[in-house]
Amino acid sequence: MGRVTKLVILVAVFVVLTGSVVILAFLPYLATNSVIHGHIAYETVYDYKEWGLEARPLSLLTEDGYKLAAWELDVDEPKAVIIFLGGLNHPPVSAFWGHARALGELGYGALLVEMRSHGESSGEQVYLGYAEHLDVLAGLEYIRDRYGDVPVIAFGADLGGVAAINAAGLYPDLTGVISIGAFSSWADLFGDNLYFSGAPLLIAVLEKPFVQLYTLTKFGFDHRGLYPKKQITKLGTRPALLMHSEDDTFVSVLNLERIMERVPGSGENVEIWIREGEEHLVCKDFLYPENDPEYLERILGFLERHLN
Repeated sequence: MGRVTKLVILVAVFVVLTGSVVILAFLPYLATNSVIHGHIAYETVYDYKEWGLEARPLSLLTEDGYKLAAWELDVDEPKAVIIFLGGLNHPPVSAFWGHARALGELGYGALLVEMRSHGESSGEQVYLGYAEHLDVLAGLEYIRDRYGDVPVIAFGADLGGVAAINAAGLYPDLTGVISIGAFSSWADLFGDNLYFSGAPLLIAVLEKPFVQLYTLTKFGFDHRGLYPKKQITKLGTRPALLMHSEDDTFVSVLNLERIMERVPGSGENVEIWIREGEEHLVCKDFLYPENDPEYLERILGFLERHLN
């Protein structure tokens, strides 16, 4: 092989490798920015009156200046108050009115909080869990001012589940967590989706550091550990119920397994339910959970075991 041929091959290899690195580095920006930039307006929202409820509309202000739409369902001397949080694109927090009614009938108060940049709340940027914990904190502070030392559980689905777990890691005053379909980190979810979309496993693995670099650049180095598989390590002895569907096509159950690997201590305070099927929200009738007794019993049993 001549010297010129070797040089051409080396240049070609260099160009391919450099191009591959550029693509890997740029892909998180292209894919993620399209998801998180702008305000999320849900196609369908639900009125509490459809469930025969009377709720109080509220406006909460976060520490970093976001105005959050919220609704409170009053219960006299509640056993606990549940902060409900919706998802990134689905469900809206108003989809939790059936949960609020079912739990309210058993003595649990409810505060439905629309996270920043969603629905009626202010904002034009979704933070993938890196800042939504402040939305949980705003709800927690409201409940503390109103009810005092009542137990408070953060209950979120999808991105709301991420925010709930992160908030538990950051705020010891939060009594416990219920989450549905939470991802372990944005980098994990990104890599999983690449792989399940047909990309080679090596590419999916190599992409994760670039996704982490993107989130550090986007949300700041100070927020580097704000994802569920990191924050769950700070749960201590507080209770958590983590639910996922076995064949979830939006957020792989691998995410729950990664979170569980980091649960502190013996993990006796953390209950998991991996349900057969691919329903991202686990429940067979999310709007009317009483139509899914197995699902509702998981939630009620968890609350009764850990709060009473």
